[in-house]
Parts: sequence; C-alpha cells; structure tokens
Amino acid sequence: MMWLIDLFTGDSVAHALMILVLVAALGVALGKIKILGVSLGIAGVLFTGIAAAHFNITVNADVLDFIRDFGLILFVYTIGFQVGPGFFATFKKQGLTINLLALTIVLLGVAMTLVIHLCAHVPMPVAVGIMSGAVTNTPGLGAAQQALKDIPNLPGEVGKMTSLSYAITYPFGVIGIILCMLLVYRLFKVDIQHENEDYARQRTAIFPPLAFINVQVKNPQLGGQSLLAINHVLQAEIVFSRMMRNNEVFTPLGKTDLHLGDILCAVGPKETLDKLKLLVGDEAGVDISDIKSNLVLTRVIVTRKKVLGRSLAELQLRNRYSVNITRVTRSGIEFVPHPGVHLHFGDVLTVVGENGSIQQLAEEVGNSVKSLEHPEILPLFIGIILGILLGSVPLTFPGISAPLKLGLAGGPLIVALVLSRIGQIGSLQIYMPHSANLMLREIGIVLFLACVGLKAGNRFIPTLIDGGGFLWMGYGALITFLPLVMVAFFARLALKKNYLEICGLLSGSMTDPPALAFAGSFTASDAPAITYATVYPLVTFLRIMAAQLLVLFFPQQGIIPL
Repeated sequence: MMWLIDLFTGDSVAHALMILVLVAALGVALGKIKILGVSLGIAGVLFTGIAAAHFNITVNADVLDFIRDFGLILFVYTIGFQVGPGFFATFKKQGLTINLLALTIVLLGVAMTLVIHLCAHVPMPVAVGIMSGAVTNTPGLGAAQQALKDIPNLPGEVGKMTSLSYAITYPFGVIGIILCMLLVYRLFKVDIQHENEDYARQRTAIFPPLAFINVQVKNPQLGGQSLLAINHVLQAEIVFSRMMRNNEVFTPLGKTDLHLGDILCAVGPKETLDKLKLLVGDEAGVDISDIKSNLVLTRVIVTRKKVLGRSLAELQLRNRYSVNITRVTRSGIEFVPHPGVHLHFGDVLTVVGENGSIQQLAEEVGNSVKSLEHPEILPLFIGIILGILLGSVPLTFPGISAPLKLGLAGGPLIVALVLSRIGQIGSLQIYMPHSANLMLREIGIVLFLACVGLKAGNRFIPTLIDGGGFLWMGYGALITFLPLVMVAFFARLALKKNYLEICGLLSGSMTDPPALAFAGSFTASDAPAITYATVYPLVTFLRIMAAQLLVLFFPQQGIIPL
C-alpha cells in the first residue's frame, strides 16, 4: 500500500497528474449541482482545489505555475477563435452601442475598485482579486498575477492574496448577475414572449433572412436583356436558381437572355425580392422548383485546399458547370454570394444544377465531411506562438513600475480573433471544428482553476474568518451589483433595449457562462448568447488590461504579508 500513499503524498509527475485530475473531476461534478436553479458551473473546480489545498493535498508550485498558464492560454485562445467571425460581423451591424454599455460596466467596476483601495485601504493585489472574482473574469486574474510577477522586489506570496480574494468573491459574482436580471424583470414587468417577438423583428431587420420567389417576366423593356441587367438595375445581389421557358426548367447563367413569359426562381433578401417584382413582373402562380426536371438542389462543403482563398469570379464555377450557387453559409451566417466572395474552409454552398454537374463541382471544392471534422493541429500551435509573442511585447509608460504587456491572456485572445477572421495564411488553413474547440476550451479553464485553487487554498479558511474575508465579500458584492444595475436601468429606460439583449449584456460584461446559461433557460431564447458573444472579446481584453494597470500603478501600496 506504500505505493498508493506515495502517489498522493509524494512529489512525482504521477502525483501531480493524479491530484490535478482528481480535483478537476470532483470540481466538474460539484459544478453540476443546482441550488434554486443555479449552479457554480466550471467554477466548482476552483473550490475543490481550495478544499484539497486546505487539507495539504497540493502539487509542486512550479508545476502549478506552468499548468495554470498553459490552461489560461488554451482557454482564451479557443474563446477568441470561436467568437471571432461572429464578433466582427455583428460589431459592424449593431455592436457599437452594446459594446459601449459593456465598456461602461467595466469602467464603473474599475472605479469602484479604486475607491475601495483608496478609501478602505485594501491592498491593490487584494482589490484586483476582489474585482476579478466579483466580475467572474478568470483571464483578468491570470493577467494580474503575471503582472505581479514582473514587479521588482515584490514577494512571490503576494500573488496568493489575489487568488484568495478572487475565490472569496466569485460565488456572489455569479449570483449577483442573476439577481440583477431578475430585478430588471420584476421592476419593468417584462413579458418574455413579447420580448422574444420584438427581438426577432430587430434581428430580421439587421440580418434579413434569405427567401425565394417565382416571378414572371412581364416588363417589355427586359425582353432581350440578360439576367445580369437585373442585378445592375437593382444594385443588389440576387441569384436566379432556375428558369422556365416553354414548360422547360433549366439553369440560367448571367448571359442568358430574357423573354416575355419566362418564369424565374430568385433567391435573396425579401426586401430585394419585392423590388425585383416591381422591375420584372408579378409573382408567378407556380413554384418551378416543384416541377419535375433534371435539376437538383444540394449542399456541398468547401474543403479542398486549391480553391481556398479564391473568389467565385476567379473559379468560374457557375459557367464551367452550368450550376447556380444560391447561398453560402459561413460561421452560422447565410448570405447570397457575389463574384467577389472568397471561399473559406468549411463554407457550405447551396448549389442548383444537374446532378452530374454538381458532382463535378463537389469534387473540385472537396465536399469531405471527414476533412471538416479533422482538426488541424499546426494552426493551433502557430496561433499560440504568435499569441505568446504578442503578449510578451513590453510597453513602457511613465509612472508604471513594470512594463505593460498583453500577457498570456491578452496576446492569444487577439491573435485568435484575427486568425479566425482571415481564415488562412498562405496555404495554411485556419480552421477548428466546434467540438475540438469546446474540448480544448473546457480543458484549459479546468486546468487553470484547479491550479488557482491548489495554490491559494491553504489560506482560504483563515483569511475568510480572521483576515477580513467577509468584508471582501461585501466589497465584491458592490462591484458586482451596482454597475450592472445602473447600466441595465439606463439601457432599459433611456435606450429601450430589449430584455433579452440586456441579459446577454449583463452576463457578457461579466464573462460569466453560468449566468448566460440561466438567461438562456429563463428567456427560452438564444438571443442572450448572441449579445454575450458580441461583447465578450472586448470585455475580456478590457478586464485583462484593467487588472494589469491597477496592479502596476499601485503595486506596493498597503501590501500585507501572508
């Protein structure tokens, strides 16, 4: 039995792995327990780590530092990679206002942290930990701890103070966000069904869904004109998937001439299709897609390397195969293709044409589900390398005791956002299946929280009872609740924001998945998740930078030894 005792009490690699995996497994199980419909989620790992360290079950400090930082990199990189494409697209459409509101929440939280530090004489390492826990922001905690390491002549034990205050204030951080959502719901007597309907109308106006109509050519001025003339007049992209003339259905090309009486099946946004009817003629009383013909509709997936990054105009798929690409779906967004669209790995093309022609096109673009599901490891490591390099660039400012850096949290996040947006570098395809992304992200945050708990846990109970821990809880509750309530009320009263968006704003500004899960189940909508993803990248970056700036500007004021 000595081997088993050594496994749990020794200092071997097997010991470190056993403790970390055990803490992670128990923490994940703890996080699934719901009380009044609320669970700790992945934060349960933090508290199992604290409990293990309290009973002197821990791991070598250097090993913990390495695994903690590596877990943080995995977490922020995969988050950035997931939300990157949607972030840039949504920010252009509606993200400015909602991100300004999130920025206000961040700044209010920072201001309150400064007030607590200066007026209550709370050491800044403790105050930053209180803030990071109150806003449930793990990358901010990691950035603060890294910044503390870079401060000359600062005791290494100071970082534990930040971890302790983070752990003590984290639980109310989760609960406080949910309480704020419920407060807004009660005070404003929100009708969830009405809010869902209103939000659907807003989204339709911003991202109009694609529709199709069958329209008959009745405008005599179009006789003899080509299909390209219609797009030129409307100044909009419409795809004509089918055409019927003399009871024959075929695939039209851009150069196809129009005859009076032709019936066109057109795909595009509803508003554009309404303009098409005014130009061409009345809607036909027949759906030519239902008429038996040699044409079929199929979806093919872009996976072949030789077509990636090339435009539809360059590939000439439509003319070479006599098919029409009516839709392109990318990162969950569906749009009508135009000649300038460049193909990305994983694009889904909706194609109409004869079966043989579509098969030839599919062979050219790849259409390999196996390739789509197979994760490319090289882009992941290249992205992490670039993220570490970017995060290590020192920026020196007057009055700061150590250089400011994006760090291991900010650098990988920004690189992931950019890489997920551009899609490829030369012949290297930047793509990660959603399942692989989710797995790496969960592994990263679990490793990080397990290490944070194991490093700080031996001081948790004494600090809570005798070291001002309950006072820290009160400070954290103020940082959690007041900025959320102020911005939520302003968004509802002054800006007339939808309640679903407010829920996403509140959980996203605190980067809190458990609160987002509650909002999604409470509203029975995915709208909060969309707003959450809109503000998450900017908020994460701001909280990383804010945590660093606070500890670098006020590094040694009021620091107390552990």
